[in-house]
Amino acid sequence: MNWAFLQGLLSGVNKYSTALGRIWLSVVFIFRLLVYVVAAEDVWHDEQKDFACNTKQPGCPNVCYDEFFPVSHVRLWALQLILVTCPSLLVVMHVAYREERERRHRLKHGPNAPSLYDNAGKKRGGLWWTYLLSLIFKATVDASFLYIFHCLYKDYDMPRVVACSVAPCPHTVDCFISRPTEKKVFTYFMVATAVVCILLNLSEVAYLVGKRCMEILGPRRRKSQRRGRLPDACPPYALSQEGHPQDGTSVLMKAGLAPMDTAQLMANHLLSCLSQDLSNLWGQ
Repeated sequence: MNWAFLQGLLSGVNKYSTALGRIWLSVVFIFRLLVYVVAAEDVWHDEQKDFACNTKQPGCPNVCYDEFFPVSHVRLWALQLILVTCPSLLVVMHVAYREERERRHRLKHGPNAPSLYDNAGKKRGGLWWTYLLSLIFKATVDASFLYIFHCLYKDYDMPRVVACSVAPCPHTVDCFISRPTEKKVFTYFMVATAVVCILLNLSEVAYLVGKRCMEILGPRRRKSQRRGRLPDACPPYALSQEGHPQDGTSVLMKAGLAPMDTAQLMANHLLSCLSQDLSNLWGQ
């Protein structure tokens, strides 16, 4: 494995990720990839050689092993890790496409030409959708592989002894799995880390969608609140054709406000405000 290439690749993915995305990348790299490379492969490397059955019938151990282990754990995990990490590379490729497009635009129109993107790595437009779909794809892949493991290996269990009666076995024979407890522990660990990654992906989806909704609906909500807030100032008034203010009753009637006989306090407040505005007009 070329660790320098992997480090550069991970740093590029980490650069364009959110905080939750960086946590997800750390979980995948440390608790899944490294555990898989360092420990899991060594635990499963002798699985078929040490799968023993209490019979001498030729071919019986092979067919029994294929019956209970149709697909190896390590091969499924390898395929799962490949499919899970590929969408993150698409985000990096999308950013690289934006940067190349910006470079060609400046070569064509000059260095002082307006930029196509304010920030090529900022998640806006198509890049936002690429990032969002990559999260959904990663969560779907992990959930699908968890379901596959559950169907192939009931409850992710690793029994010590299995009973096999598949031909050409002459009768029901007992077969023994090597390192069953150790394999069970690693299986539960890989399942738990996959569940954590799914939760992180879904949390990041909720964060991106919620943030985008707040950016769209926030200004509209503040604008509607400003429109719906009652002004503390005095109500509008009308002037006569000669430019002189009219009396309080005519002003209220022309402004569309009915007299409020039952709210004497409010009427006094309105008249005081009106008198203040009239005095201001005469002073101008």
